[in-house]
Amino acid sequence: MSDTHHPLETITRAISLRDSIIQSNQKDFHNTNTCRMFNGFYEGVPDLVLDRYGSALVIFDHSETNAFEDVINQVKLWALTNDTGIESILLKQRNHPQPAMLQGKLLVGDQLPTEISENGVRYAIDLQLHQDASFYLDTRNLRQWLIDNLAGKRVLNTFAYTGSLGVAAGVGGADLVVQTDLNQKYLEIAKQSWMLNQLPAEKHQHIKGDFFRVTGRMRNDNLLFDCVILDPPFFSTTGGGKVDLQFEMTRLINKARPLVAHEGLLIVINNALFHSGVDFMAELETLCESKYLHYQQSIPIPMDVTGYPETIVSTPPVDPAPFNHPTKIAILKVYRKDRRK
Repeated sequence: MSDTHHPLETITRAISLRDSIIQSNQKDFHNTNTCRMFNGFYEGVPDLVLDRYGSALVIFDHSETNAFEDVINQVKLWALTNDTGIESILLKQRNHPQPAMLQGKLLVGDQLPTEISENGVRYAIDLQLHQDASFYLDTRNLRQWLIDNLAGKRVLNTFAYTGSLGVAAGVGGADLVVQTDLNQKYLEIAKQSWMLNQLPAEKHQHIKGDFFRVTGRMRNDNLLFDCVILDPPFFSTTGGGKVDLQFEMTRLINKARPLVAHEGLLIVINNALFHSGVDFMAELETLCESKYLHYQQSIPIPMDVTGYPETIVSTPPVDPAPFNHPTKIAILKVYRKDRRK
């Protein structure tokens, strides 16, 4: 740790800057009740991350030796003796010898929330689904962009995970949202979120399957979408193909690009920690040398995830600039030779 004498002071100082997102008096708790409360990788206690999901505090211990017992006890005491509204605390230890600790252990409380609210949109969650928390906080600004820009559009969300990006598009008035993922459990959560927001069932489709095979069938069927979201994991291998964001992002883009209608949008997310922003932009610029693809804009990651200027004491291992975080989000505009809409 970089602040061994007063880690709780470091943590609570960082948390105080999140009050504009979640206020301790709960006055606006119905609108947004989830955020990253502390990013220790950048804010002074490496390997420790604190996330707020409704009334639950989720503590992520990424250390090799699970060495944060004293700090975690201090955080637990702080949460229970201050007016935080926290009713349950879940500890997830990434390197614990017991695999169950990846899903997490309840330190406080006997139940966890099953939904959260972000900018007034309701999302179903399962905080013990696996090593993550079933909802990615770093794409909050993208969800708002989807709400604001996709009314009346046909949207394909690939590598959908629990479908929050597709649900945001639906809330924004998308005419059709198709969500596809290899894991049916994730898609079930996406369906729950769709229903929580009382969105029309006929405007939501989910397809369980491998990205390469599903998109291949769609290309064969000449399907087109006004917007395709490409948010793959850092690395995976299936019978259909390999995903490698550091070395093979262009190949994934070229698999998804034929599914975008003329003058439609391709949203590309690369969260590879060791893939620099310069290298990612160079990859996109090479693709955009063709007159059929145009870089339109990037979407920044919110400050509760990146850390604040007052609290940041370290930076990512590889510079993400011109993006503001290793989760790099770019929006590309697609032009087709056949001009098919």
